[in-house]
Amino acid sequence: MNVLHIDSGILGDHSVSRRLTAAIAAQVKADHPDATITYRDLVADALPHLTGAHLMAANAKPEDVDATVAGDVATSAVVLEEFLAADTVIVGAPMYNFSLPSQLKAWVDRIAVAGKTFRYGENGAEGLAKGKKVVVVSTRGGHYSSGPAAIMDHQESYLTAVFGFLGITDIEFVRAEGLNLSDVSKASAISEAERNITDLGKLKLAS
Repeated sequence: MNVLHIDSGILGDHSVSRRLTAAIAAQVKADHPDATITYRDLVADALPHLTGAHLMAANAKPEDVDATVAGDVATSAVVLEEFLAADTVIVGAPMYNFSLPSQLKAWVDRIAVAGKTFRYGENGAEGLAKGKKVVVVSTRGGHYSSGPAAIMDHQESYLTAVFGFLGITDIEFVRAEGLNLSDVSKASAISEAERNITDLGKLKLAS
């Protein structure tokens, strides 16, 4: 089993999403000792956001590509290969201002590559990354999974859409909501998420 572990929380040791992705990775390793886990910290080793020069480099002659852009393209190739090689992807995705951390969006832009993870045909778009399992740790200061604030969720809805576009339909959310409402609410949300992680049988990880 090849597992890709992604973190994007900017709060370091105070990040709940990092705490929970680490718990999932540890549980996976305990249940599957032969699993290979590749870790990428999108904050400590941030990916630049896409530029026009980066996109144009794909069709340019190597000698016409700036060295900085060439390095960025090479990094993108590594990021894409990590994703393609993974059977299961663990994604730490805190909600910031109703959406994703920009660091995580930059990673998504490196794995959503025409001809590699999706393509367009006569019947429209087709995802090419089928057969993977994605486990998203979704952490949120308020409650957005239901109720009047659900319309403001552009975090889980986006990740479901983009992974689905890439052909991945086996997506599990481990959610901790209400983290900023009170100390009691935060403790309760984390405890519930950790209970869900302990029961990894429900996650049905790909192998």
